Amino acid sequence: MTSDRSQEVGAEFSHRSVLLDSAVDYLVSDPDGNYVDATFGRGGHSQLILGRLGTSGQLLGIDKDPEAITVAELLAADDSRFGYFHGSFSELGRAVSDAGWGQVDGVLMDLGVSSPQLDDASRGFSFMREGPLDMRMNPLQSPSAAEWLASADEREIADVIWRYGEERFSRRIARLVVEHRKEAPIETTLQLAALVSEAVPKKEKHKHPATRTFQAVRIFINRELEDLEAGLQAAVDRLAPGGRLVVISFHSLEDRLVKRFMRDLARGPRLPKGIPVTADQEASDFRLIGKASKAGAGEVSENVRARSAVMRVLERIDNKQKSQGSA
Repeated sequence: MTSDRSQEVGAEFSHRSVLLDSAVDYLVSDPDGNYVDATFGRGGHSQLILGRLGTSGQLLGIDKDPEAITVAELLAADDSRFGYFHGSFSELGRAVSDAGWGQVDGVLMDLGVSSPQLDDASRGFSFMREGPLDMRMNPLQSPSAAEWLASADEREIADVIWRYGEERFSRRIARLVVEHRKEAPIETTLQLAALVSEAVPKKEKHKHPATRTFQAVRIFINRELEDLEAGLQAAVDRLAPGGRLVVISFHSLEDRLVKRFMRDLARGPRLPKGIPVTADQEASDFRLIGKASKAGAGEVSENVRARSAVMRVLERIDNKQKSQGSA
């Protein structure tokens, strides 16, 4: 059983996991199975998963944030069924191998920045709080957002803000950043937020003008989309028959990537017309479970960050089910 000690670390910056119960409902099918919480965070999903597992069940938590690993260490000390890996979920295959596992019965990914990271001004993720312009999920890696903005050329900055933030005023923002840094370095979150606000001529109602720029820089600095592509593939490569991949995303770039990845796997191999194949060869090894899910009104009212969450579920089909479906 777990104690409350694992929740004490970082209690000043608590995190409420979005779609907590429904995600774990989809994930855990065998209480004695092996599962991966690929985005451990502060352990919200992991605590509930462990509550659903039997004495033989095992859970592996993965996170690149050293502060999350501090919480994971405490949880591992309290519960022998839990282990952890410090790194990106793009390294999921290695993490599973290090744990001595072959296949897994489920993988959960809760994407994006966590509440403790946003709420802690010293991490530099928020445009609402003064802090160093860092944005690294793993502060031991380089560069920080400030270091990148100090050296990148104007075109690269504009391209990043457009590609990862879909910000239509990306060129104006990049131009002002480059002009400003000639006079003084951009070192804090509020400095960057003020520059973006100055560069954006049209403000959106109920949305801070720096929202898209901060999202874009954060995604780029942490290689979030590249890691997501690698992590999704690593997850399905390790899924046992009947195992499920559950992914919760928070912005359209992530969700489009997840949707396309799952859809293509569920469709099966795209073979040229005229090639003779059996029904079993044509069938997919995966299927989508339900439709995309969103947080209900009650959860959104309690946690405003849940309003943009989208959950998708993919299952590796058991060979017996596949044979019956193609018979």
